[in-house]
Amino acid sequence: MLEKLSSSEAILRRLEWTVVRRLDGMLQGDYRTLFRGAGLDLADLREYQHHDDVRHIDWNVTARLQTPHVRQFTEDRELNAWFLLDLSGSVDFGSRERTKRTVSAEFVAVLARVLTRHGNRVGALLYGSQVDAVLPARHGRNHVLHLLQRMRNYQPPAAKAPTQLRNLLEAARQMISRRSMVFVVSDFISSPGWEDSLARMAQHHEVLAIRLYDPTELELPDLGLVTIQDAETGEQLFVDTHDPGFRERFIQAAEDNEEQLHAALLQAGVDTLELATDDDLVDAVLRFAEMRRQRSRLSAGGALPVHLSRHGRPSSPLAATPGHGGRR
Repeated sequence: MLEKLSSSEAILRRLEWTVVRRLDGMLQGDYRTLFRGAGLDLADLREYQHHDDVRHIDWNVTARLQTPHVRQFTEDRELNAWFLLDLSGSVDFGSRERTKRTVSAEFVAVLARVLTRHGNRVGALLYGSQVDAVLPARHGRNHVLHLLQRMRNYQPPAAKAPTQLRNLLEAARQMISRRSMVFVVSDFISSPGWEDSLARMAQHHEVLAIRLYDPTELELPDLGLVTIQDAETGEQLFVDTHDPGFRERFIQAAEDNEEQLHAALLQAGVDTLELATDDDLVDAVLRFAEMRRQRSRLSAGGALPVHLSRHGRPSSPLAATPGHGGRR
């Protein structure tokens, strides 16, 4: 156990030196802008002004006074952030040096460290085939180290069953009472039914979906005759990836799945950051930061910058579309 802890310590120290320190300069300390909106108390009402967030319009007052009015809020000095971590068998896949779980652990560690360095608290729910562990929201570097260690050492249960992401979301929805920022970190390879749970959570919390994927899940390379195994059910298929027709059908099926996933996240009304196994962590966090800065403009009907659109980033897309409570 001591060896595993030391390894987690080394990883966190590396991330602090190579990622967090770089972000300190690039983000220019604008952490309140990035993470605002999760802990708000109504303070006052005033007339609507240009560039105000239309989501803050009080429609009852507007109808009564015949003039648009917006609600003004005061922010809590302290933010609670929760990571809902899908650690089912499919996140252990990776076609190159890094698996989806490795990318998830490093990204979560960086965001958690950024948050806790500024006095906020982070908690987590760990899911394999069920919610196996809950880490209460706490401060401090040691807490981030403990979270990283739990993610790295987590072993999915031996039982072979499809992921039920709905169970994770419902457990979190019942447990998290205070309005919080909630990061759902998953590859979203799951049985149907999670979409409504995600939408209900977004009505009470500020929810961000961190979608993990590997490039080969979208386009299968020519590897000849190979055996493909479902990481969660254990089902195996022997396929000929040299067959152009098979690869075309694979790409079409992947595109159909992408469209369904994007539609589900859009309907749920959550912000979504897509994170590939070959992504650079600094670039990923900066894309997240710019996505957050576009929230008010998108909510007011503004256009999404080309470099943030899905088609503008085919290799590591950031899908962002205006929706209820956010955009994807």
